[in-house]
Parts: sequence; structure tokens; C-alpha cells
Amino acid sequence: MDCLFCKIVSGDIPSTKVYEDDKVLAFKDINPLAPVHILVIPKEHIDSAAAVTAENSAVIAHIFEVIAKIAKEQGIDKDGFRVVSNCGENGCQSVKHLHFHILGGRKLDVTMG
Repeated sequence: MDCLFCKIVSGDIPSTKVYEDDKVLAFKDINPLAPVHILVIPKEHIDSAAAVTAENSAVIAHIFEVIAKIAKEQGIDKDGFRVVSNCGENGCQSVKHLHFHILGGRKLDVTMG
């Protein structure tokens, strides 16, 4: 599979890791749109939110637990932050591997950043 995020999970492409366990990986976005811009991905390849099923949905709950932990560690839990997951071409999904953007550290505008 020629998936950028799968290559990051396998270590073939380096990343600035913020969190990792057996199910998920979180790392800093290389083109941040906010002072805090972290991506959280399942290690298992899931194409997008449209591909979430009863068989793979437990990882999504775990991802949101991780998001809350990261937000607290990054100091953005009190003032607020945004969680975004783009889905499909019209949703501007650039990497076809389910991922969640954590954006914070300043007042965000109505666009993604």
C-alpha cells in the first residue's frame, strides 16, 4: 500500500511523535495551521470516516480519549480547540487514511485554521 500515514506508522517516514500506543499514533503536522496542530491516526489503515464500521469503530473512541489527553498536555483543553476530520474528495481529504486534526493555541476562525 502506498499510504503516507501507513509509512509514518511503520517508521519508513519520520514524524515528530506526540503520542503513541498499540492502536494510534499522534504527531505534529508538518504544515501547521495553528500554534498547536497535531494529527491523530489509527495505526490500522482505515480510508476515512466513511469506512468506519462496527468492526473497527472501537479505535475511534480510543482516538477521542487520546485527543483529550493531548489537549490537556498541550495546554489547550481549557481555552478550547478544534478537532477536524476531512472525508473524501469534496471534504478535502488529502491523505486517504483516517486522521483527526487537533488545532488550538489561539482563537480559530471559521475556516479550518
